[in-house]
Amino acid sequence: MTKVNLLQLSSLEKVLLNEKPNKNDYTFATVLKGEEFSYQIAYCADERICANLIIESDLAENITIKQIGNVPSELPAYNHSYDENYISVEPGLFPDVLYPIDNNEVIVHKKYHSVWVSVNINENAKIGNHDIKISFVNDDLSVCESKTMNLEVINAVLPKQKLIFTQWFHCDCIASYYNVEIFSDRHWELIEKFIKTAVSNGINMILTPIFTPPLDTEVGKERPTVQLVKIIKNGDNYSFNFDNLKKWVDMCKKNGVEFFEMSHLFSQWGAKYTPKIIVTENGIKKKIFGWLVEANSDMYKNFLFQFLPKLNGFLKKEKINNATYFHISDEPQKEHMNSYKTAKEMVYKYIKDYKIIDALSDYDFYKDGLIKNPIPANNYIDIFMENNVPDLWTYYCCGQCIDVSNRFISMPSYRNRIIGTQLFKFNIKGFLHWGYNFYYSCLSKRKINPFVVTDGEGAYPSGDAFSVYPYCDGPIESIRLKVFKEALQDMRAMELLEKYIGKSKVIKIIEEDAEDEITFSKYPKCPEYILSTREKVNKYISRL
Repeated sequence: MTKVNLLQLSSLEKVLLNEKPNKNDYTFATVLKGEEFSYQIAYCADERICANLIIESDLAENITIKQIGNVPSELPAYNHSYDENYISVEPGLFPDVLYPIDNNEVIVHKKYHSVWVSVNINENAKIGNHDIKISFVNDDLSVCESKTMNLEVINAVLPKQKLIFTQWFHCDCIASYYNVEIFSDRHWELIEKFIKTAVSNGINMILTPIFTPPLDTEVGKERPTVQLVKIIKNGDNYSFNFDNLKKWVDMCKKNGVEFFEMSHLFSQWGAKYTPKIIVTENGIKKKIFGWLVEANSDMYKNFLFQFLPKLNGFLKKEKINNATYFHISDEPQKEHMNSYKTAKEMVYKYIKDYKIIDALSDYDFYKDGLIKNPIPANNYIDIFMENNVPDLWTYYCCGQCIDVSNRFISMPSYRNRIIGTQLFKFNIKGFLHWGYNFYYSCLSKRKINPFVVTDGEGAYPSGDAFSVYPYCDGPIESIRLKVFKEALQDMRAMELLEKYIGKSKVIKIIEEDAEDEITFSKYPKCPEYILSTREKVNKYISRL
């Protein structure tokens, strides 16, 4: 008879095809109400069979099982720019995408795969211990093998997320991948599905394309137009139609979005040019701004003079002005300080009542008063913290590849999840990442298939550009997105414990088993630390 081998693992393991996980079974955990708990079951067999998955638990209706699929990575890490804290820096296949399972069936064979088990504990869940038994059953319904997880629900509710979290939402990539007309009914339907998935994983701020976002675009080229605001030009005068923007805001609100970030008002990497803006003049649509128009042109100044007050009025009418943030330009460097200053001076009088946020890592931008709400990368954040910058955010992207937390496909999941502990300890107010669903090659030169091309055609380590995959009728999640959600839940649990015992005592608890104080670049390099620390936090909450 076919022998099936199962191993129950935490969510922090990545099961590779040719490697038997060197771990003991993960069989017990505690969880708070309002939390999503995840774990894995790895499997292989001495011959190929089709197995049915059978769930036995009083929590069964709240359990979903997905199959973890492998994706190729030609660039797991930058050459000569990595540390020892990667699964591998050699090209290969890595587990990442979470596929829905049809008819509860999986194929089991000699290579190792795993399924991802998610348990959604609602706020009315029964406290105490719950067994979750998952059996692999073959065609004649004889049990091949089963594993049981004992989950203890603690009588405490995970508090609401305070952190503002945005992963940039790329509407044009959705239209390009699914080959639908931009802002057609089908496009809106897909956009809403991608937003629902984002919100369910802790993303509560959405990049809003008032104009086509001037991001990751080759100089002189352009991305498909996803401009929500319709503009009519009559000589030097403009009129604005905000119907699509209202549709966007209403849809976002309905699905739980709490914050809105307006797309950048100037070009990326220097603020030297205007974003692409389409207007209708004499009944003809035309592009009047973009790479060919300098940022400080009189024409753009006149446009902003008319547009920004109207936008402000719309935001106030929709009662989202206090939840709206603006951008000047993404990732300016020291040599761009003058152009950034000029750009800010052009718009500040119109948006001074809003928070202006930008990803940048040169402290001089803050010191010189160019921005009050900088977002430094997590490998440049120390100087900002040393100078007590208030309401500090952080971000990472492809450049944060040594020492600090990140979530490349080739990185172990504990390196992803540790960010929750760091965000809590350092009282970070917001987190930004550029790639929720970027399905183009580097600089948006052409669309790609993210199931095949995971590195922007060799531009950045695999997984940096997206956290969800575009499946048949909407997005499906990745391991990386789910583990980051767990990091946010860790942070929220620590915030709950802080209400009982104070922050300094919580920090003492989370650093008890660490060799040194936790910083953004120093932390225990193992999943056991994260799992045991979270268990300690839960137990303290349970006692209190």
